[in-house]
Amino acid sequence: MKERMNVSELAPEAYRAMLRLEKYLAGSGLPHATKELVKLRVSQINGCGFCVDMHSHDAKAAGESDERLFAVAAWRETPFFSDAERAALALAEEATRLSDRGETVPDEVWDEAARHYEPEVLAALVVTISTINAWNRIAVTTRMVAGTLRSQNG
Repeated sequence: MKERMNVSELAPEAYRAMLRLEKYLAGSGLPHATKELVKLRVSQINGCGFCVDMHSHDAKAAGESDERLFAVAAWRETPFFSDAERAALALAEEATRLSDRGETVPDEVWDEAARHYEPEVLAALVVTISTINAWNRIAVTTRMVAGTLRSQNG
């Protein structure tokens, strides 16, 4: 696989804007583990190998267990996630698969997430879901190659 283009070089202002979103999210109050789990699950749904690779490694480096990382794709069928994480993952799936469902983001999914997160943190969760979907679309469209970020940084 060969990358089609480098958006960070060709659209640097847009790339910096995306990085500012990430900076906001880092200080948002949404737990880091939840952010990484959501980013990993959304990236799995969108088939973004670059982001699945990156967020698996980022989560692992932040102390996430292999058991939980291996189970993200089947989170409903495992006991490894808290109720709050399950609510975040459910919201992430619904907000990512908008056209796959009859009702987009059903009230019960929203209400469960709202039960676990204060409004400001819930807003950060929504921004996290939206941002990783945007990153996935950039990476998949341009065919960013999994593992290349680590090889550049290390």
